[in-house]
Amino acid sequence: MMPRRSLPRPRGELSAAVVELLTRAPGAAVPAATRLDPYSDDLLLTLHTCYELHYQGFAGVDENWEWDPDLLRLRGNLENQLLAALRADVPGGDDVTGELDRLLEPTRDTDGLAGFLAEQGTPDQLREYFVHRSIYHHIEADPYAWVIPRLRGQVKASLVAVEFDEFGGGRGERVHARLFADLLAGADLEPGYLHYLDTVPAPMLALVDMMSLFGLHRGLRGALVGHFATVEITSSPASRRLAELARRLLPDPACAHFYTEHVEADAVHEQVMRRDVIAGMLAAEPDQAASIVFGIQATNVLEDRFAEHVLRCWNEDRSSLREALSAPAAPV
Repeated sequence: MMPRRSLPRPRGELSAAVVELLTRAPGAAVPAATRLDPYSDDLLLTLHTCYELHYQGFAGVDENWEWDPDLLRLRGNLENQLLAALRADVPGGDDVTGELDRLLEPTRDTDGLAGFLAEQGTPDQLREYFVHRSIYHHIEADPYAWVIPRLRGQVKASLVAVEFDEFGGGRGERVHARLFADLLAGADLEPGYLHYLDTVPAPMLALVDMMSLFGLHRGLRGALVGHFATVEITSSPASRRLAELARRLLPDPACAHFYTEHVEADAVHEQVMRRDVIAGMLAAEPDQAASIVFGIQATNVLEDRFAEHVLRCWNEDRSSLREALSAPAAPV
């Protein structure tokens, strides 16, 4: 089993209280929930810390905290704050086909962050991008596994087929989270699980928290499927460009390999998610249309917020991380 990382560094009063709480035995008094900016570092790190108890956990933290009722109550309050913000920030609706079609519009791949990296990105900026994405790719397909028992028939079988590829087709060395760890090592970055959690700012925390939120709640199964479809539909063209960038800017082939692995696979996954998973889900549960749309739109909102943050920092000639990366080690 991989070594667990230590508890994260707090980013505010609530995250400090929860981090301190988790050093005690379960049953200790849980801090009261407060109203916070739902996109703040403090709220998002607190949520991420609570969610991590359902993944690998933290070194020195009693595993019984995972189902502590008072901590779950606090987490639920924070989830409601984040959900309310996401619902307020999306247009909503139930036109699933229209939302899926918009994901394939060329501007989503040529504008913004992908366009900046392709046109003027530096090796250091590409490494920064990898650091942001590391807390996502370390659990890349895990939240989607929670929706499997909530599906039936061909919908379940098709989603599991996509997950099987994400988990390496039965080969541990090909699990996508492992391939991303290899990418990090190839970029002279630390490959350890959630190593950069303290370094990644709020915009990427929001995206990863959203995945866990959707996955853990049966009532948000449509939103999780919408999010998963968004990732698979947009992945292939983006992965092609990132593979080209990695080959051009970084010497280790592992940096490009992670993305080349996604180009063909995710082109197939796009069709499976759209024709089998989403169409099948809507046939069985037509009332899930609005939830699927919400999952697509919320993903796009958070991806856009992330890109805006990174581009603003880079255009101001400063790091987009909470702590700037050190330069890669010189070759011996």
